[in-house]
Amino acid sequence: MDVEDYFQVSGFADRIDVSSWDDRELRVEDSTRRVLALLRRRNVRGTFFILGWVADRCPSLVAEIAAAGHEIGSHGYWHQLVYDQTPGEFREDLRRSVDAIGAAGGGRTTCYRAPSFSITDCSRWAVDVLVEEGFTVDSSVFPVRRGRYGVPGASATIHRLAGPAGGELWEVPPTVVRVGAGRRGLNLPAAGGGYFRFFPESLTAAMQRRAAHGEGRPVIFYIHPWEVDPDQPRLPGTRMNRFRHYLNLNKTEGRLDRMLGRLPFGTLGEVVETHAAANGLSELSFQESASPPEWVAVGAGPC
Repeated sequence: MDVEDYFQVSGFADRIDVSSWDDRELRVEDSTRRVLALLRRRNVRGTFFILGWVADRCPSLVAEIAAAGHEIGSHGYWHQLVYDQTPGEFREDLRRSVDAIGAAGGGRTTCYRAPSFSITDCSRWAVDVLVEEGFTVDSSVFPVRRGRYGVPGASATIHRLAGPAGGELWEVPPTVVRVGAGRRGLNLPAAGGGYFRFFPESLTAAMQRRAAHGEGRPVIFYIHPWEVDPDQPRLPGTRMNRFRHYLNLNKTEGRLDRMLGRLPFGTLGEVVETHAAANGLSELSFQESASPPEWVAVGAGPC
């Protein structure tokens, strides 16, 4: 769960300045609680990557998420793309988010997801910053080809990711399945978000079954609170961005409920621990594992 509000998404960033955020209707509390209620009914715990700005303004929501037994991670503070920041700016944004989450009762988080999966070949330096700031798990590198994000040549399985300066952490990529062979093949997302609303539900279910049962990989799924809020205000934007944002919002909650009934889910930390144990590694340790896979950047996000 990437906990941000409807007006904070990257697709509207060129129309909605951060200076106007406090003047807009805040809906993230109600929409997040809808998801919390659904997870409670399904007896599922997950990982909530909380925007620091949200934690500062909705501390009771952070405390409620923690009290329900969910894992809490950082989604940055201002939802700014990583590659649009300098390493110093990124570090400051990261620290501010950690402080806000901690002050709201979320504890000291050690897992991170970049806004819009913006750790790409242009911002791999962020791995070193994350490690230096005490983070051990990341879920920001999406092995797909997209204009704003994506590293198509990145590993699609849980792996160690190294930064240019040698820092290493666990990378847990959103789930993709490979379609086609050779240079003509591509990774098709089965991970949630807009793909979850755009693809037929049967296709998403089939891809997730293939990953989980056919290939023995955990399904790493993400969703935003605003995606279960079909009554949210409509914002100005390009026709394509509006299409992506508002498509099938009225169907998301039902689809999510059915998906949670098909597959068992847990926190990102639990997934990493299971992976480490299955591969004979000590928990969150890299000392016994082989060298991390090479990052082959093919058409990564913009610099």
